[in-house]
Amino acid sequence: MPETRLSVRKTYKLYIGGAFPRSESGRTYLVDGDNVALASRKDARDAVVAARKAQPKWAAATAYNRGQVLYRIAEMIEARRAEFKALGVAGSEVSASIDRWVWYAGWSDKIAQVTGNANPVAGPFFNLSSPEPTGVVGVVAPASLLGLTSVLAPAVVTGNTVVAIAPGPQVAVTLAEVLATSDVPGGVINVLTGHPAEIAPWLASHDDVNGLDLTGIDDPELATELERTAAGTLKRVRRPGATDFTGDPGLGAMTAFLETKTVWHPKGF
Repeated sequence: MPETRLSVRKTYKLYIGGAFPRSESGRTYLVDGDNVALASRKDARDAVVAARKAQPKWAAATAYNRGQVLYRIAEMIEARRAEFKALGVAGSEVSASIDRWVWYAGWSDKIAQVTGNANPVAGPFFNLSSPEPTGVVGVVAPASLLGLTSVLAPAVVTGNTVVAIAPGPQVAVTLAEVLATSDVPGGVINVLTGHPAEIAPWLASHDDVNGLDLTGIDDPELATELERTAAGTLKRVRRPGATDFTGDPGLGAMTAFLETKTVWHPKGF
């Protein structure tokens, strides 16, 4: 007997503070026939509040623990590989994204040794430089799964929290569902679906956002305007760059949102 029931259509919602709310404005938009929440500036402010609340505890977690959390994300993407492939993500890209989460997980307890230093000084002192997270980072993400992974993982592995604007909403929200079922604390990664030109200026001007990653911006005029706006609050800005994420990611994405703190301590005490 043929099935007569109607399938339940999925609404792609925002991901803020570990929950999946609709936009406070009630707005939605269609993407490839799917209903997607259209984030507003109020949603962006709520996401920043969630990210700021989560940041001290996330930064205080041990590097080893953060690495475990990122590895768990990779495990969960592997388990939900079929969902991403159903959204049109190539199997090779899913594999590359999983590998990238694992790669950054491995750097969690090594980046301090590579970017920190014991400095030679003239005097009976220890002089130590150590990297610390910048804080809350606003990210305009690329639409692809690998691109999204390549901007989220390096920001959070070092102790930052993220508010990401995702132009590819189905893939981004499915990744958010992975995060929600992993060990990622609520607020560490927040995902806003909508138009970067509408939401990004509010992140660029927000006093409680410490960094801005413009990797996913493909409009040079918008990128310039966001950089100019971010300068008003002395944000660290990562400019748009190459869109090929298949190569060696290097350390640049991690060090972009690290600050080096140097301390002096007398010897013999």
